[in-house]
Amino acid sequence: MRIIPAIDIIDGKCVRLTKGDYDTKKIYNENPLEVAKEFEANGIQYLHLVDLDGAKSKHIVNHKILESIASKTNLKVDFGGGLKSDDDLRIAFESGANQITGGSIAANNPEVFLKWLEKYGPEKIILGADCNNRKIATNGWLEASNLDVVDFIKDYETKGVQYVICTDIAKDGMLQGTSNDLYKEIVSESKVKLIASGGVASVKDIELVKDLGCEGAILGKAIYEGNISLKELQKLC
Repeated sequence: MRIIPAIDIIDGKCVRLTKGDYDTKKIYNENPLEVAKEFEANGIQYLHLVDLDGAKSKHIVNHKILESIASKTNLKVDFGGGLKSDDDLRIAFESGANQITGGSIAANNPEVFLKWLEKYGPEKIILGADCNNRKIATNGWLEASNLDVVDFIKDYETKGVQYVICTDIAKDGMLQGTSNDLYKEIVSESKVKLIASGGVASVKDIELVKDLGCEGAILGKAIYEGNISLKELQKLC
């Protein structure tokens, strides 16, 4: 299973939120590239980079940070946050993204998301399925929908999606464990490559989602708060 640390960006800085609430912002490092290089130095190969300014603004904002990390490390970067137009996607890939994640666009404008899927292929386009009480949330988690997360994933699987990042917003940043019942349901009802996100607090949580059949696990605050050391991640990798 892939271990995928997250770097969330606001104002060019590495931050974390709790339950996606922008008012809970905590800055961990002024230099995201420095954080990325430290991950790479400890055997990490993948990075989940989130443009929180972009998610709020509904267009790509922090592509220069993506470009810096992609050009100065060998990390395979999955980039998301605010990707709403063909131009946003072009900028993300030209800036060095290995994959992009589309969540709000998939919920609100499926025609565009499916066009991306056809143009770039399912290896490059990840479906972002972020939910609160099983309902898909959009636009930096600031807006709710009536879409059930499992139905949402299964529907897109029939349309060619292979990779899915699923975040249970109630778990995100809480360091209280992952949404294992939900992941178990997704894995049992679909064949997507599921990447668990939100709530990872310990190595045990990573092992649990691996046992459930998840293809990857994204973790953020557990690293930044020292719950999981980079040496521990190095062993897992």
